[in-house]
Amino acid sequence: MSKHFVKHGSFALAALALAVSSSVAQAGNDKERVIIQFKPGSQAKVERSVSRAGGNKHVDLSSFNAMAISVPAAALNGLRNNPNVVLVEEDTPRQLFSSQYEPGSPYGIAQVQADLVSDAGAGSRKVCIIDSGYDLGHPDLPTSGVTGRYDSGSGNWYTDENGHGTHVAGTIAALTNGEGVVGVLPSGNLNLHIVKVFSASGWSYSSSLIAAAEQCANEGAQVINMSLGGSRANRTEERAFSQLHDAGVLSIAAAGNDGNTRHSYPASYDAVVSVAAVDSNEAIASFSQQTDQVELAGPGVAVLSSVPRGTGEKVAVSVAGVGYDANGMDGSARTEVTGDLVDCGIGDQACPSSSGAVCLIERGSVSFTEKVQACEAGGGVGAIVYNNEPGPLLGTLGEYNASIPAVGVSDTDGATLQSQLGASATVSVIDSDWAFFDGTSMATPHVAGVAALVWSHHPTCTNTEIRSALHASAKDLGATGRDSAYGYGLVQTKAAVDYLTSYGCAGSGDTGGDTGGNGNGGGKGGGKGGGKGGPKK
Repeated sequence: MSKHFVKHGSFALAALALAVSSSVAQAGNDKERVIIQFKPGSQAKVERSVSRAGGNKHVDLSSFNAMAISVPAAALNGLRNNPNVVLVEEDTPRQLFSSQYEPGSPYGIAQVQADLVSDAGAGSRKVCIIDSGYDLGHPDLPTSGVTGRYDSGSGNWYTDENGHGTHVAGTIAALTNGEGVVGVLPSGNLNLHIVKVFSASGWSYSSSLIAAAEQCANEGAQVINMSLGGSRANRTEERAFSQLHDAGVLSIAAAGNDGNTRHSYPASYDAVVSVAAVDSNEAIASFSQQTDQVELAGPGVAVLSSVPRGTGEKVAVSVAGVGYDANGMDGSARTEVTGDLVDCGIGDQACPSSSGAVCLIERGSVSFTEKVQACEAGGGVGAIVYNNEPGPLLGTLGEYNASIPAVGVSDTDGATLQSQLGASATVSVIDSDWAFFDGTSMATPHVAGVAALVWSHHPTCTNTEIRSALHASAKDLGATGRDSAYGYGLVQTKAAVDYLTSYGCAGSGDTGGDTGGNGNGGGKGGGKGGGKGGPKK
């Protein structure tokens, strides 16, 4: 299987790490967007009151005796005092949880033991992905067994203008087809339902998330993946996920990317599994939020997966037949070139003797743009800029669009390349259908996929029993037992399947915060006779 080493390029999601202010949640024209909970049977009366107040309805949440509306701020007190209204609260923002690229390689499937367990029976399970859509027709993603609905706000479910949802879907279900990557369930047997709540902007509202989760349940999904969240809780949202849990749905969400100890929602509701991110060394990611609600961990640093076709970037550098890790610069030409490697110093002037050659340039003194332009001015066909401080180099050419491919490499590799001057060098920056992302967003589909895979081997278990088995069989990391960084530990597929085979569904009760599993199939807690299970407390 070929591997596409690419970076998160043209649709960088750095802005998604920023909290959406409450002022953004206003619906315009001096109206505020809120969720109203009303007494059973009183929806029509409340809707008339909203209309008389000059408001309008956005999302019907009648299954939860609620609706999302926009209404003039001056009318809010009147609605709060309406005898048919139980609660008026902000329709809180929800955003995607992915971050900037860091170098790495695919590792997550083996790390969660998904490669040790068959997914032949996955047709009995359905995973619902609430995200930014799905690139239907991507060469690595299933087309059969995948459903969705058109949404007037976000558009067609089978397109993805953001890229996040397609990346999540690949981690769960990318096919074994000899190219790209494989997902946790790669046979194509798993059923998927896609709910598109995010457009290219990458944020939405609690009410949209509630409606999406209800759609997941109505479509028969046993597992919901939510690689998203927000910093403020929402009571209507919390109640909705509690009802879905009681109905047998296992909801799984990202713990958050702020690298602090604040709770994020919906992950921090008791009825939802909160997922932290670890790197390829099983160490907690620096961005992963650490709270008493974190329940499980999954791979979330430099995760390679599918993105909408042509929006990823494949970067490669080889000199004298040896490959080097490299990062394409924003503004680089998309092409592959070969030429002799020549030293161009710091690239502060046209590089001499670089006609038809690949320029090796040290970082410093002048901008990356000027360095690349110096290579172009000398007739160079490609530029390799190496760092002047420890670590990889991630550069941008700003508004400049180069005529040659331009990449950055580490200081260590730059020193090595200095000894390879005159050797044949190839630099490639081309479009790709795959990309590396970081984030608890990337850890979450690993856990959701594992939950579905384990459940397919023990389909008579309840959502509570599957959840408890994942606790008991997780690989304990960090402090002994459950902790705020890793929760019960790194999710383990085979260990969970073996645990349920040994103890049965009823024996998979939650083993408590001090008895997290050891990742070897038995779990430290040993089941403890059908412990409390259910939502974590």
